[in-house]
This record gives sequence, structure tokens and C-alpha cells, in this order.
Amino acid sequence: MLVAEGLSPSVWHAYDGYVLGVPPAEAERAAAALSAYDSENPVVPYEDEAPAGVMHVYAALVVVALLLDFFFVTEVWNQAFPWIERGSADAGRIVQGELWRVVTALTLHAGLMHALANAIAGAIFFSVVCTTLGAGLGLSVVLFAGAGGNLINAFVHGSLFVSIGASTAVFGAVGVLGGLGVARRRRRGARGKHIWVPIAAGLALLAMLGTAGERVDLMGHLFGFLTGGVLGIVVAVAVPHRPGVRAQWALGTTALMLVVVSWMLALQ
Repeated sequence: MLVAEGLSPSVWHAYDGYVLGVPPAEAERAAAALSAYDSENPVVPYEDEAPAGVMHVYAALVVVALLLDFFFVTEVWNQAFPWIERGSADAGRIVQGELWRVVTALTLHAGLMHALANAIAGAIFFSVVCTTLGAGLGLSVVLFAGAGGNLINAFVHGSLFVSIGASTAVFGAVGVLGGLGVARRRRRGARGKHIWVPIAAGLALLAMLGTAGERVDLMGHLFGFLTGGVLGIVVAVAVPHRPGVRAQWALGTTALMLVVVSWMLALQ
């Protein structure tokens, strides 16, 4: 925030913590900026936030475990079957109407390291989303963010582009958290550029994590993030309170059935 104000802050380690400082000539402006920030962003408990539930974390971890299990099914136990041909996000075929591919591609991975990287990232971000929204709603939104990212990516690239992997959904989850953060700050009375800090933080994560490695589908990551951000804001506005247990089960079951039906269509 101080950098955005045109100041030159620095942080260094002290004996009992960390110290934030600015040059003496900027001290008065920095104090005024921090005071204004505190007044625009009061620390108020978020009424819609419930304590972190262990079951929500378990639900996210189960999804991650299923992703790893499916990798071993497709890449170890049954390599002869053309899984990637049937379920990849083939842009040309998606544009022609094979929309189930935007879902099935999220469950496929090109190697153990690819699967493990997405599993670790998914365990972190899916758990946070599920803790915030509930397991059913959280996993549904993440699935739609990933599928939406693949769909937009296909239409942008056109034909001759194929992608696989859950990373689009992982960055979709990052976007969902950013969108929820924007809506939360707005609800708390924040104004101006401070509202968009969660999105900026998500973009920073995208820059750090979404560009590493070979053959990275940066556009897919970006579209997943943007789709998740929009869905996060929509959910925060349309569903101001976390749904109850029955609704969570219904939403989670619907998300699971969408994956199953998508693979049924792919295997026809």
C-alpha cells in the first residue's frame, strides 16, 4: 500500500519481529497513509465466516486423492486406453461441441510430477475455498471455474491446441478466493483501489506459481483465475450466507455427477 502511495518502504528483521520503515522525509506521509488505510478497512468480524471445519478440509483432500487415483488408473494400470485422446481439452473439438472435455481434462495429467504438483496446490487452495464456502458449494464453484477457464481457453486458441491438468481449477480456486475477498472488503466499507487488493494478491500468486515449469498453459491458468474471480464475486453477492448441510450435499453431489457424466460422454 505504501508503494502504491509513491513511498519507499522497507522491512527488516528485528529481535522480536519485523520493522516496517520509510525514509525520515516520508514518515509523515506514511503515517497519514496508514491511518487512512485503517479507517477505510476496519477490522470487523465477517459474519458469514464460520470457524474452519475439519470436514471441509477432508472433503477437499478426498477430491485431491481422487485426482491422484485417477492418474494411476489412466497412466499406470490402463495405459493402453487413449484417455487423453478421449478426455483432453482439445480446443478444436470443444469449439465443435464436445463441451464435456472442459471437465474431463481437469482430471488428466501428463506424468507423476504434474499430478503431484496439482495435488499439493489443490490440497491447499481447495481446502481454503471449502472452509470458506462449505464443501459442496466450494467444490462446485472450483469445478465451474476450471471448466470455464478451459472453455474460454479453447475459444481463444481455436484449433490445434490441447491441454490437460487440474491446474486451471487450482488457479480458479485462487480466483474464487480473490473474488470473495473483493466482495468482503466492499461489504466492510472499503473504497477505491483497496477493494482490489485480494485480486492483486491472486495475480501475484499466478505470476509466481502459474508460470513455472515447461509447457505451462499460462493462458489456461489466467482464464481459470479470472473465471474464479467472477464466480467468487457472484457467489458472495448471491449467497451471502453459507448454505446448510443438505444444500452442501446436493451441490457436492451435482459436481461429482457432472464429472461422471462428462466422462460417460467422453467414453461413448
